[in-house]
Amino acid sequence: MSGANRLSRDQIANRVAQELEDGWLVNLGIGMPTLTVNYIPEGRDILFHSENGIIGMGPKPAREEDIDPDLMSAGKGPVTLIPGGAFIHHADSFAVARGGRLDAAVLGAFQVAVNGDLANWRLPSAKSGSVGGAMDIAAGAKRVFAMMTHTAKDGEPKIVETLTYPLTAKTCVSKIFTDMAVVAVTPDGYVLEEVAPGVSVEEVVSATGATLAIPASVPTIST
Repeated sequence: MSGANRLSRDQIANRVAQELEDGWLVNLGIGMPTLTVNYIPEGRDILFHSENGIIGMGPKPAREEDIDPDLMSAGKGPVTLIPGGAFIHHADSFAVARGGRLDAAVLGAFQVAVNGDLANWRLPSAKSGSVGGAMDIAAGAKRVFAMMTHTAKDGEPKIVETLTYPLTAKTCVSKIFTDMAVVAVTPDGYVLEEVAPGVSVEEVVSATGATLAIPASVPTIST
């Protein structure tokens, strides 16, 4: 299919934000996941964690002149600090992740396997790279939401049966949010939960590299 009906990065972030529950502590990974903080429903109290030492991370400042070069996310993007937010030591920040205190992590992904394995740190073509803190966060969070395009630039599926990219963490992904669909990762395999407006179930199945269970009724993602 053409990209005309696919969700934008912001629309995917908006859908992910609806999934986050009141009172959760949530890590946002580098890249597209950082957009999620901009779409939290009014009145929902969610604390965002950044592994470089922020608990209570807020969105990017609305004005360029309000950017503080000393207040950056782990992805080196400008952020704000919500009232009551705190800076903590880098080691303590990773103790939060490794200690199972994250209710959820929203992470970008290159591939997700049917058993929930995650690959998000290096493409096979890359000669070098570092997994960084991604494996700690993915392994330590109570649930991991993978946020990505449904297919790679060459059209290859990113939702697959078995990883062919370097592993980040095993059996960690709970749900996948893409520009075409929302897919649950269950003990029985992938289940299609929602499709993007204008995208058919058949198109999602064709773009997915593994068996996809289809419920009798598949709702459309609200944008």
